[in-house]
Parts: sequence; structure tokens; C-alpha cells
Amino acid sequence: MKKNLILKTLILTVSLSLFSPFAIASYAVNNNSKQKTEATSKTAPKAKTEASTNTTSEAKTETNADGLPEIKGEAALTFDYDTGEIIYCKDADSKRYPASTTKLLTALLLSENKKPTDQLEYTESAKKQPEYSLNLNYMHNTMQPGDTVTADDIMKGLLLFSGNDTAYVIADNVAGDSTAFADMMNKKAKDLGANNSNFITPNGLHNDNHYTTAYDLSLILKAAFENDWVKSTMELDKAPITLKNSKIILENRNLTLGKNGNLAGKTGTTVPAGGCLATVYERDGRKIVGVVLKSRQIDNADMTKFNDMDAIMNYSYAATKSVYKTKGDDVGTADVSYKPFILFGPTKTISVPVKLTQDVNYYKNAINDAESKITFDGTNSSAWSLLSNKNIKLTYSTRHYSEEVTGSVDITLSAILKDNLIIYIASLVVLIIIITLILLIKAMASNAKRRKRSYSNRSRRRRY
Repeated sequence: MKKNLILKTLILTVSLSLFSPFAIASYAVNNNSKQKTEATSKTAPKAKTEASTNTTSEAKTETNADGLPEIKGEAALTFDYDTGEIIYCKDADSKRYPASTTKLLTALLLSENKKPTDQLEYTESAKKQPEYSLNLNYMHNTMQPGDTVTADDIMKGLLLFSGNDTAYVIADNVAGDSTAFADMMNKKAKDLGANNSNFITPNGLHNDNHYTTAYDLSLILKAAFENDWVKSTMELDKAPITLKNSKIILENRNLTLGKNGNLAGKTGTTVPAGGCLATVYERDGRKIVGVVLKSRQIDNADMTKFNDMDAIMNYSYAATKSVYKTKGDDVGTADVSYKPFILFGPTKTISVPVKLTQDVNYYKNAINDAESKITFDGTNSSAWSLLSNKNIKLTYSTRHYSEEVTGSVDITLSAILKDNLIIYIASLVVLIIIITLILLIKAMASNAKRRKRSYSNRSRRRRY
């Protein structure tokens, strides 16, 4: 028994001596790794954010069962800048808070009402605005009501730094106060077709009644991009401005500006709005407008909304159209007008089947699926002319886009005759009656002449 105990002790001792170096080495590696991670976290928080962002970016390149990019943004949309065709959409008509992307509309109104060289007065309501503002973040709260700033510097402060105070400088100098300016914003939005938006503040700080949609914001972005002053400002990576004789350098918060095709745009974030981004991209000469709303936004270094934008842009540039309707498909009926007797008679209409003579393609998405249609404007076509040439021009349309396509009508002479059978029978009866009457009148006239000649002949015989 004692021998067994001694033997077991020896075996246990040898085992520990053999494996302990590996255990110590493993502990050392894990401990060093932990210390290294903690040191990196303390000395380079941005690197850590970028590392986590790269992981997020890879995840966002994944696609769902429909082949659409998986993004964190809850609402998004892209459309072709030149044609207006919506390529990608995700809940694009839902009401969302736009945060500082609101400033696109504010910038547009500034450009339409002031010149870059105009002097704008710094106002009391501008000074009351919270960070991020030029007054607090750059001037240490030394800006005073009555100070003047050029409109161009205010534009740069608005679009590059996204200064909350600059938006109120614009509102007060353009409209007198922010309430009147909001009226201008809403009118301009409606003029642009952004009918599901309502703006309260010029800077986009949260208000429950201040909202837009991804689709509406895309229209506002395009209008802003088409304005030379706004466009040239959004394209700047950084720019100097002068405040109270002090020169400061502003950096654009559009962190992917100049990368992957990002030409220009505007960022935004509040807690209720999440991360917002509206941009115009260009690749190989083709421009696409994009909007992402309610993405993840942990801090100012969070790249999620930019990764979302790259994902939907990559999808949009690679997207090909699907078949909406095929050549030979029935696309409904068309009402064409005509007169029963070609040039005269009451104007009537006849419904005729319409078929496509070409394939019609579209970008498949929720908006186009719901709103695509093919119509025929037959106001200048006559049923009689269509008998000899049945080819017609149709219009394929969806939101913000339309194109001409070709089709044909299935119209026959028998259909027109059948449609007017009563008129034609009645007309034939009337015609027969008229002809009969004419013949009777002619016969009566002829008989009268014969009687007259007979009477005249008898009178002459009596005289002789």
C-alpha cells in the first residue's frame, strides 16, 4: 500500500514538471496579449474604433436572400442622378429625423437669397445654439450679437463643420427669424417634390415635428448639388474662414469625401435620428444620389453610416434591370376616339386591347414594384387611323422617371361596325327613305311633265 502511494506521488510530480512550462508559457502569452490590448486601448482609441469599423464594413457587404446589401441604416435610397430612376430603396418613404442633413435645405435657401460676399450679422438666437457651433467650439463663446461674418464663411461653417449657430445666422438674416425661415424651408421642400417632410429648425436639432424621408431628402440633396455655391462648398475637404479677425481651418465631416466615388454630401447625427448621410457619388462618369437615415452612430468616429453608403452604392453601380413586362404582354386597354363616319358624326370612344411590342425593364425595388405602370395617351389617335397602323407609343412610368416604349392595339373594322350597329342601321334606313323619296319625287315630276305634254298636244289638235 505504501509502495503504491509512493509510486502515485512520483507519477504526479513528473507530470507536473513536464506540463508546467506549457502552462506558464500560456499564461505569459495571454497576460502579455491582455496588457498589449489595454495599452492600445488607452493610447489609440481611434485605432480601436477603426478596427471595429472594418469588421462592421465586412459584415455590411453581406447580402440578404434577395441579393440586397445588409445595412444598419433603417431607411435608405439611391437614384440615378441623370435619369431619376430609383435603384435601391429601404423603407424610403417612412418619416425619419434628418438631424444636420437638414442643413442642405438651409444652405440652398442661403444661396438663393444672399451672395457669398454679403455680410451676415451674428444673432442672439445663433449664440444660444449648443455644440457643435463655431462660437463654442472655435471662438470660446466670444462671438457676440452684431458681429459680422461673410455669407461664404457661414456657408462653409454650415456644410463643413455643421455649425448649429451658422444655421440660425442664416435663418435670421434671410427670413428675420427661425419661424419665418421654417415656412421658407417647407415651401422650398414642396417645390422640390419633398411632400412628406416638415421642417421646424434650420439646423436639424431634434424636434418631434421635424422630419423627412429618405426619398424627400434625396430630392433636396440633388437640388443642393445643382447649386454651384453649395456644391463647391460641399466638395471642400477643408477650408479657412475668418471670425473676429481670427483665421480658423474647418474640416469636412464627410469622412469618405473623395473616396470610392464620394463627390459631396452632408452628414448628421442626433440620438433620435441616429447616423444620417446624404451624398452624391460618381464612378466611370455616372452619378448616383444616395441617402442613409437612422444608421448606427456611437460617436463621431463611427463609420457605420459611411459603410452603409458604400454598400448601397456598390450595389447600385452593379445593379442590372429586371424585366417588368415582356414583349407581347397585355398591358390593359386604351380608349380611342373616332367619328362613326370618319369625318362627321358624334365623337365616340372604343376600348381596345393594348400589347407591348418590346420588353420593358426596370430596377426592381419596393417603390418601382408598387408604382410602375404603362399608359397610352390616345388623345391624338383615331380608331380609323389605327386600323391601318396599329403601332402606338406607350409610356412606362414610375416615381420620378418615365420613358417611351412601343406597343400595338388590337383593333378591327368589325369592332367599330359592331360598336355602331344601331347608328349604321338607322342611317341606312334613313338613307333608303331619302332615296325612295327622291325617286318618288322624280317619278311624280316625270309624270307631271308627261301629263303636261299630253294636255298640250290635245289642245293643239283641237285648234286644227
